Parts: sequence; C-alpha cells; structure tokens
Amino acid sequence: MRERLHKILAQAGVASRRHAEELIVAGRVRVNGKVVAELGTQVDPEHDTILVDNQPVAVESKAYYLLNKPRGYISDRDETADNKTALDLVPDGRRMFAAGRLDLTSEGLLLITNDGELANRLTHPRYEHEKEYLALVFGTPDDKTLERLERGILYEGEWMRADRVERAGRHQPFGEAGRDETWLRIILHEGKKRQIRHMCAAVGYPVKRLIRVRIGSLLLGKLKPGEWRALTSAEVAQLRKETQPRPLKKFSPKRFSQKRNQSYSSANNKTKSRTR
Repeated sequence: MRERLHKILAQAGVASRRHAEELIVAGRVRVNGKVVAELGTQVDPEHDTILVDNQPVAVESKAYYLLNKPRGYISDRDETADNKTALDLVPDGRRMFAAGRLDLTSEGLLLITNDGELANRLTHPRYEHEKEYLALVFGTPDDKTLERLERGILYEGEWMRADRVERAGRHQPFGEAGRDETWLRIILHEGKKRQIRHMCAAVGYPVKRLIRVRIGSLLLGKLKPGEWRALTSAEVAQLRKETQPRPLKKFSPKRFSQKRNQSYSSANNKTKSRTR
C-alpha cells in the first residue's frame, strides 16, 4: 500500500511528521537510491528501500486478524489488571492492538491489527461505520421499546441511540433464547462504552449476552470463541475502501439561500394555518 513518505517515517519512529518533512526537504531521504525532496511523495514501504542519512528505515508490515473474542478476556493490554487479554489469542510477534473494543463479558468480532489509521477510521463515529450486535435480553420488549432505543435514551447526561433495533429469531448460532428471553439485532455506529448494556437496562430489559457479529463489511462468520484467522487481501482492500475520508461538500451560497427561503416559506404557511 502506497503512503506519503513523511507519514511512513513517522510510523517507523524516525521522527515526527513535521520533522520528517524537514528531513525530506533537506535532501536527507533516499528512496530506491534516489534523493526525494518533494513533499507528498508516496512510496510502498513493503517494496521500496528507504534510507535516512544513508541508514535503512525498518518499516513494520501491516497485519490484520479477525478474532472471535470469548467472554472473560479484555480487548487490550492493561498492566494494572489481572484479566486475560484477547491479544494473546493471536500469536503475532508484532505490537498489535484491538480495533473497536469489547468489554470483559462481551463476545464476538474483534479486529486485531497494527494499522492504527485504518483502525481509527473503522471505529470512530465520524466515519459512520455500522457495528452489528446480537443481544440476548431478559424479557420480551414490545415495539414501543424498540422504537425508544432508536429514538435515543439519556444516560448519565449522555445521549445514546441505536440506528436500528429489531427482534432476531429465537434460534441463533450462539444459542437459543430461553423462556422470557429475546434475541435482539442492534445496529449502531457510535459504540460508546457499554452503550447497548446501558440502553437496554434503561428500558427495563437488561442484557444477558452481547455478541458483535459485524463491523462494516467484516463478518464474524463461523469462527468459534477463541478462534481467529488472517483477513484476506480482498477483505483488507475493502476495509481500506470503506475507510477512505469522505470529500467535504462545497458550500454553495445560492443553494443555501434557496433552502433558507424554502424554510421561511414553510414556517409562514404553518403560522397562517394556525391563525385560520
């Protein structure tokens, strides 16, 4: 994957991005034996030879794994805790981390990678990537309750809502719902800490099990708890495509004026109808 040279130097720990730009402009960086002094130059760290002051730059290759996190594992490393970490289930000697964390008692899809930028774009609410969960709740929530979860709930001063909530079948690959239990399919793009658990408890239907089955186009599939696999090149390419920054819409004064006039007209019509 081709990336900007100054970004690769920063990722390799050579210098900060700004200092890396200064190194490039000063002619101290060579790519495949040629001095590169132009900012914005893109290179492929897995195929190009990069030197700074004639010293080779070691760039760690990117790795991507899909893990079915079992209960009882935290998603990341915590030196202050005694809990087992899901990172130890994937035997890779590189410094890896989880993209999109799951709490200790939650299960399901966890992306393990050392690609920080892709992970951030995949999990940050700003990029609006869907996360899909199966939640086994106590009780049988009615339609009004599901609508309330979609409208949003104020929890400890923070607004939480799901994009879509629906009842799933009683029989799921992860188990059958017991008497007075219901499987819910919940889709959201925010992913605030313990969001689904807080929301369901707030409407009177606490969560018994919570399993993430999808992030964007990435599916958990048939992996059993504790099992993992490397992503295919096609899956990685699709994730990169999904996480490309969206172009900003250009501001159009004329369009803004038209919308404002339409808004004023609509408001006036409503006022007139009330006074009749």
